[in-house]
Amino acid sequence: MGKTNIIFLSFFVCLSLLHSKKLNVIKVAQGYQKPVYLTAPKNQSDTLFIVEQVGRIQTVIHGLKSDPLLDIREQVHQPRMPGDERGLLGMALHPDFRKNGKFYVNYVNRENMTIISSFRTRNKQLQADREEIIISIKQPYSNHNGGQLAFGPDGYLYIGLGDGGYAGDPKSNGQNINTLLGSILRLDIDLGNPYLIPYDNPFYSDNETRSEIYCYGLRNPWRFSFDRETGDLYIGDVGQSSWEEIDYISYNHSAGANFGWNLMEGSYCYPHGGDCEKSEFILPIFEYPNNANYIKTLIGWEQNNAKGCSVTGGYVYRGSSIPELIGKYFFGDYCTGKVWSFQVSEGRALDYTQWDIKGIKKDLYLSSFGEDGNGELYI
Repeated sequence: MGKTNIIFLSFFVCLSLLHSKKLNVIKVAQGYQKPVYLTAPKNQSDTLFIVEQVGRIQTVIHGLKSDPLLDIREQVHQPRMPGDERGLLGMALHPDFRKNGKFYVNYVNRENMTIISSFRTRNKQLQADREEIIISIKQPYSNHNGGQLAFGPDGYLYIGLGDGGYAGDPKSNGQNINTLLGSILRLDIDLGNPYLIPYDNPFYSDNETRSEIYCYGLRNPWRFSFDRETGDLYIGDVGQSSWEEIDYISYNHSAGANFGWNLMEGSYCYPHGGDCEKSEFILPIFEYPNNANYIKTLIGWEQNNAKGCSVTGGYVYRGSSIPELIGKYFFGDYCTGKVWSFQVSEGRALDYTQWDIKGIKKDLYLSSFGEDGNGELYI
C-alpha cells in the first residue's frame, strides 16, 4: 500500500498532562510535495531534511526553508496517482555527515529501477554534488519497493527492499536468498568501490546466495529503525490482506533472521488455512487486522472502527522533551492515521497504547515518522 499523501510535519509534545493517552502535535513545516520522511544531523534539532517523494530533499534551518539539499526530480519516477509507491523514498546521513558531507538515498527511477546512491555536499554548503550509484535493482512490478535506509549501531548501511510487488509474492522473492528483494541488506560503504560486504553478514561465505542480505522473509519493510540505546531492530512490514505486523528482534540475534513472508502473513500461515512450520520464522511482536478499505481511504471516507490497512513503522522514543515516553516504540497506520505505542520487555510488547492525537485538523494519512538528531519524533 502507498503512503504518500501527508501534507504537513508535526512535532510530538505532551498535552500539558491533560490525559495519559493524549498527545499534542505542533506544526513545524508545510507546503511540501508528498513528504515521506524526515531526518537530521546527529545531536541537532535546528536543521531538518525533509524527503519529498517527487525527488527533492528540502532543508529547514531554525524553522525556515532553505535551498534544497538535493533535487533529482528529472530522474525519479513521478507519482501521479494516490498510493503510488515509487519515487524518492528514503535517505540516511552518514554517521560523520558533519565532517564528510555524505548522505545516501533510496529511489525508484523512471525505468522502474530501485537505485541506492550516495551524494556529498560541496564546499560545506548544504547542497549536493554528483551522484555515485551503489546498487541498482530492477523492480518486477510497481509496488513493494521498500524505501528505508538507516545506519546501524555498527556503522554499516542497512537497506530495506520489498518483495518486488504485485500480490502474494508471485515470484517467491521473500524466501529466495538469491535475490536482494524481500530483504534488509547490510553494506560497508566506507570501504570498497562501491561497497564491501561485512565478513559477519550471515551469508558471507555462501557463494550461492546474495551475501548482501542481512535478514529476509519480508513483504514490504517500508520503515524500519534501530533503537538508539539498545540497537534492537524494529520493522513495520506491510501485510497482504489480513494482518499488519511489527517485527522485533534484538540486534545480537538479527543476522540471518527470517520473518516468514510469503509462507506466513503475520503469525498465520499463508495462504490462510495452509500449513507451515512456524518455528522456522521470527514471529511478529505485534500485529493488527488489515480491515480498512484502501479505496475508501483514498477518497477520504472515515473508517473510525477499522484498525488500518498499511502499517507505518516508527521509532523507539529516546528524546528528552517527553520523559514519560522514553523507551516506547511508536508506530501507526497509513489508512486510518491511528498512532500506537508499546514497550518491549523480555521480548514481549507491553503497555500497548492507542494515542489520541490533538492538533491535527485534517485527516492524517500517516506516511512516516521522523526522528531528529536529538531523538525527538515527527509525523
